[in-house]
Amino acid sequence: MNGDIDLLASYWTLAVGAEPHTDHEYSTVGFRERVQKAAKAGFTGIGIWHADLDHTLEKHSLKEMRQILDDNGIKHVELEFLTDWFLDGEEKKRSDAQKQKLFTAAEQLRARAVKVGDFTRRPVPMPKLIDSFATLCKEAERYGTKIAYEMMPFCIIDSLESARALSEGAGAKNGGIFFDLWHLVKIGLTPEAVGRFPAQYRVGVELNDGFSKAHSMPDQHIETTQYRQLCGEGEFDVKAYVEALRKAGWAGPWGIEVLNKDLRWKPIDEVCKRSFDTTIAQFRR
Repeated sequence: MNGDIDLLASYWTLAVGAEPHTDHEYSTVGFRERVQKAAKAGFTGIGIWHADLDHTLEKHSLKEMRQILDDNGIKHVELEFLTDWFLDGEEKKRSDAQKQKLFTAAEQLRARAVKVGDFTRRPVPMPKLIDSFATLCKEAERYGTKIAYEMMPFCIIDSLESARALSEGAGAKNGGIFFDLWHLVKIGLTPEAVGRFPAQYRVGVELNDGFSKAHSMPDQHIETTQYRQLCGEGEFDVKAYVEALRKAGWAGPWGIEVLNKDLRWKPIDEVCKRSFDTTIAQFRR
């Protein structure tokens, strides 16, 4: 049953020892071990966060990282996260430096996509955002990767309407929207609505579980980085979204992204096995 389903271990799910939004966003478990454990659990894809990429490159070259991935049968790689690419001045300069690192890694690691967006709803006119996104996609094309804007309830693109306007406005063959189930639920999008989004602009999908919109915490930034749940262990109807996306033509890879303060301190073997088993169960009727 697992043969036709590719599951990708998104970075934060296996980021044992890392802490979001701190100066310690890299895992205390080495890259080679994480890849080996993920592959042993059944994953065929893996995600890499920019801070962990920098940390890993202190020990391994990009060529060595790709060899580790190949040796363990990892077919799908996703890189993240690029912000401020739509701004100006010093913030844009810092973003450009980050972008170059991610694009270079994307080319060497044969990454399927680089995730981008914003976390603070920085005000920017939609025409400028569209132009910046189109430029970003054009640059990424030279490195053989796609650009995936992750829609969130606390960012500029926080609806299917704005997501479609961005995608269609940019008109890039290698650019579109990344759908993370946690964000979809918090925005209030039904499985049917998500399934109707134009398939050509659906670049990535991540599954997870958590509190329903009605039971959301006052601070969504804390909830999203500390209290997400493994699939089937929260209040989301994960299977309904999986079914809707499959009917809409999404064949994978299916990411599993769970940022959970307790899970991040469990042994890597346990994290890998539980993450895989609970996610693959969502594809059983």
